[in-house]
This record gives sequence, C-alpha cells and structure tokens, in this order.
Amino acid sequence: MSRIENSLAAAVSIADLRRIARKRLPRSVFEFIDGGAEDELTLADNRAAFERVRIVPRVLVDVSAPRLQTEIVGAPAAAPFVIAPMGSCALGWPNADLAIARAAAAHGIPYTLSTMATTSIEHLADAAPGRLWFQLYVLRDKDLSQKLVDRAAAAAYETLVVTLDLPAGGKRERDLRNGLSIPLRMSARHLWEGLTHPAWALQMVRGGLPEFENVRGLMGQKTAGLTIAARVGQSLNAAYSWDDLGRLRDRWKGKLLVKGVEHPLDALRLVEMGVDGIWVSNHGGRQLDGALASVDALPAVARVVAGRVPLILDSGVRRGIDALKARAMGAQAVAIGRAALFGACAGGEAGVNRALEILTSELALALKLSGVPAVDALQASLLSDTARAAT
Repeated sequence: MSRIENSLAAAVSIADLRRIARKRLPRSVFEFIDGGAEDELTLADNRAAFERVRIVPRVLVDVSAPRLQTEIVGAPAAAPFVIAPMGSCALGWPNADLAIARAAAAHGIPYTLSTMATTSIEHLADAAPGRLWFQLYVLRDKDLSQKLVDRAAAAAYETLVVTLDLPAGGKRERDLRNGLSIPLRMSARHLWEGLTHPAWALQMVRGGLPEFENVRGLMGQKTAGLTIAARVGQSLNAAYSWDDLGRLRDRWKGKLLVKGVEHPLDALRLVEMGVDGIWVSNHGGRQLDGALASVDALPAVARVVAGRVPLILDSGVRRGIDALKARAMGAQAVAIGRAALFGACAGGEAGVNRALEILTSELALALKLSGVPAVDALQASLLSDTARAAT
C-alpha cells in the first residue's frame, strides 16, 4: 500500500483524519478549514454540547443486525448523514468536491454542493451519481441568484438549500492572523508554507488555483478565480426578507430546505410558509461567535415543528453516536462538513470514504450498545433525564 493508504487504514476516528490533514496541509490552509469566528466560543461549544448529552441504554433487545437505513427529506438513505455544503474545498485537495460527492453516493447519502464550490453545478451532476442538493447563498445580484436556482433545476438537483445565516461574513481571526485573505495575496510566509509542504504544493501546481465556476460573471467579473470570492463576500444580501423567501418557495418546484435556523419562532414561521425542511445550524461556528450550539438549539425547534417537516442538524458532528443523539432529540439526520473534508484532505476520495466508514460503523456500534435495533427506532426515552428535559 502507498503511504496515504497506510495512513488512512490506520485512522480509527475523525480526529485521526484531522491529524493527518493537519500534518499534510500548510498551517494557513488547515486553519481556514478548522477555525471559527472570533474567540471560537461557538465552535468549541458545538462539540461540547454533543458531549454533554448522555444515553441511558436498554438491554435484552435483539441488536444483532442494527439497521442504519432511514428516510431523509422524503427519500431513502443508507444512514442518517448528509454532506453539508462547503466552499473552497480544492484548497485542501484537488477536485475535492467531486471526491466528496462520489464518496457520498457510494455510501448512499445526500451530497450538498455549495454556491462557492470549485466544481460547477452541471459538471458535478454529470460526474457524481446519487442524491444531489444545491446550497444557495442569497446575493444582491438577484439575476445571478435566479440563474443558479434555474441551473440547479435543469441539472435535476432534488433539493435546494437556502443559507440564511450569512448576511455578512464572520470575523475569522485565524485567517486574519495567517494573512489568508480573499483575494489571496501571496507573502513570503505562504511561499515558505508551500516549500515545507511539497506534496500539497505539487498538487496545487498541477491542479491550478481554484475557480468558483458557479459565480462566474458576478458583478461583471469574467474570471472565476479567487478575486471573485471576494466579490461574493461583498455581494451578500443582508436585506433578504420573508417575502423574498416566499417568492423563491413559489418558483422552486423541488424540495426546499432553509439552513441556519436556531430560533423556534423562525422555525414555526418557516413551517407555516411551506418549506420542506429546516436545517438547524450556526454555520459550524464560523459566523456569530456566541450563537447557541446547534444541538442545544434543536429541542426548542423540534417542539414547535412537531414533526411537520424534517430537521437536519450540523455543527460539531465528529462521532457516529452524534447521529444517534440528534435523532433521539428530534433530527432526521446530521450533516457533516469538516469531518468529510478532513478525510478529503488526508487522502482524496479514499479519505472521504474512510471518514464515512468510521462514522457509520460507530453509529452501528452505538445502536448495539444502546439497545436500539434501528435508527428509525430511536426515541427521546433513550436520553438521560437531563437531556430529555431539554427536549
């Protein structure tokens, strides 16, 4: 086996894949992926909140063949996982979007393509089988936004995911300290990082700088390189309203999910508007530092939604048992971002496959040890009194 194959085979947790990625990537690139906003309070609490939830296992249950299969937003899935949208993945591994999408298809779970992916809507649909969702950033350029929606429909993406927690970019201080800006301004430090990470640097030279194909043409920009990423940040629509979302609901004929929801009153109004699902998220701790951990926000949202639409949850998922906990608390599935991207950065498509193997095998083991025969049999009664009181 190659060195990459050996390292992936030796990885037994997402934390192991993170360590491999950290060693392989320049510090500025790794911290762009790994970091959060400001003091990273929410980033840390996303993980801590999962760790606070305790399970009270059952016994004398036949768990010889735990079943992970379930429904996610109206269609079957092999496990209660979704790939969350992630931009700029190609900084970690060439064609990482395709690698992650193909691994998701191989594992029977949905994949969400970001507006800021470096693979176009059409190319990914042609190259990656499986359930494809498209994530939309709402931009002031309404014509471009509508074109993105129309392109996703034409390419047969089944679900549109509208991200609403990004009226402006968060203050990501690790990036500022590392001199990692968009557009990228190369410095002696970045050159040194490349020289001291030759395998990564060679891949970048061979693959070329990332191009954000989906937003080519924004504000008259003819290229799709790193400069246009800055334009996107300047073009986020901070005035996007309920009326705007209602018009999008009327136009999009597929499933519509709304991402970035934590407040139960927003969730209630969204259900009444007719969305097909709510994605409970704080953007992985990369936006408002001090926002509630997603898993802490889930119970109140689940109470008001009362099963009328499915709930997806992201931010902080690093273990298979996190999916078990989230299901017991009312989510239909958990979405994974960094966990999958650490795998891609460690070893491309094979690394993502390893990440998903780890998570699904951990979930199967957690079901056995909890005395639950199937994901669809998970209930709040499995939670400790403290956790159940929150639900």
